[in-house]
Amino acid sequence: MSAEDFDLDDVISSLIDSDEDTPTQETPSHERTGKPVKLTQRAANQVQHIISQENLEGELYLRVAVEGGGCSGLSYKLGLDYRTDDDIVFESHGVEVLVKEDHFIYVEGMEVDYPDGLDARGFTFENPQAAESCGCGTSFSI
Repeated sequence: MSAEDFDLDDVISSLIDSDEDTPTQETPSHERTGKPVKLTQRAANQVQHIISQENLEGELYLRVAVEGGGCSGLSYKLGLDYRTDDDIVFESHGVEVLVKEDHFIYVEGMEVDYPDGLDARGFTFENPQAAESCGCGTSFSI
């Protein structure tokens, strides 16, 4: 085939399906139930202990977030952070909890615990939005 017979635009258009053949996907809507992200008393005590132990008193709050990755698709993230205008703020057992507006659909109604026994130690997440969770409990999918 010579260069004159080869029309790149024709080749590209033959490879692309028309919009009519492709179903459209809409982002699932999520109506808020108003359920806050909560800490158990044990989790709140641990957060307060960390803040005190590290001398972090002041303008830092507990941020609950999600990010892509992990065994099941999304991973939980906890950390101390500054409040922004995009945050939804909850108070739970004396700890202010921050959640970015766009993360809230993934964690609404979630409870964060801190078991301190022989069979489990560390922060755990009970998330009513999760359709499935991985074995270690740090990632989920909806």
